[in-house]
Amino acid sequence: MNIWLAFLLTAAAGLSTGIGGGIALFAKKTNKKFLAGSLGFSAGVMIYVSMVEIFAESQTFLTAAYGDKMGLLYTILSFFGGILLIAVIDKVIPEKDNPHEYHDMDETKANDHRLKKSLMRSGMMTALAIAIHNFPEGLATFVSALQAPEIAIPIVVAIAIHNIPEGISVAVPIYYATGNKTKAFWLSFLSGLAELLGAAIGYLILMPIMSDTVFGVVFGIVAGIMVYISLDELLPAAEKYGEHHMGIYGLIAGMALMAISLWLFV
Repeated sequence: MNIWLAFLLTAAAGLSTGIGGGIALFAKKTNKKFLAGSLGFSAGVMIYVSMVEIFAESQTFLTAAYGDKMGLLYTILSFFGGILLIAVIDKVIPEKDNPHEYHDMDETKANDHRLKKSLMRSGMMTALAIAIHNFPEGLATFVSALQAPEIAIPIVVAIAIHNIPEGISVAVPIYYATGNKTKAFWLSFLSGLAELLGAAIGYLILMPIMSDTVFGVVFGIVAGIMVYISLDELLPAAEKYGEHHMGIYGLIAGMALMAISLWLFV
């Protein structure tokens, strides 16, 4: 198992929030079709690999330890436990500060004068919310990379794509509150560090007790987390950008690419 590769892949996924910050600050106009398609693509990759590969890996580990019937039950419980974990994280974050609640950049600009006093707080709270939200993603990426880097790489790409709008949601309000592009960019960049923190805690806590059972449970949780993120965040975000069909096309393309990549490694 390559620990450093796992940390590197996790860092690449998390710090892509800085790409979103750069786009928000230096692009003249958001390409909504491309963004909607990319979000759909990310969802397709994560849903397909979760349900076809990661859930199956979890079941394999747990049935080997507990038998077919109980192993499948523990896989199912782990899967829905992952969904519950990320749902609780979403619940405790106020809706207006939740990174799942995307806002159009043009709308933010139009209301600049009226909202200026609260923009800085909004940007900082969004950065904190993203950090909390990215923590389990870091754990998911790290554990996947430890077990099978060929599976983790598409997951990293998918998470990186969906972190880009989160970077935008941090950078825009902070820039319009302070007028400082550098500060806005670096705060959006640093908000992704929580994924590395998730990886580090996963390493410190899980590695000493790692076994087939622990791998099985963690894989089930990872599958649940990624399915929830895809259904609750990525697809609704693509819809909010007003490009329903581009999001669906991206979803199908992501599933197809993931299917082909898994087939190539058979």
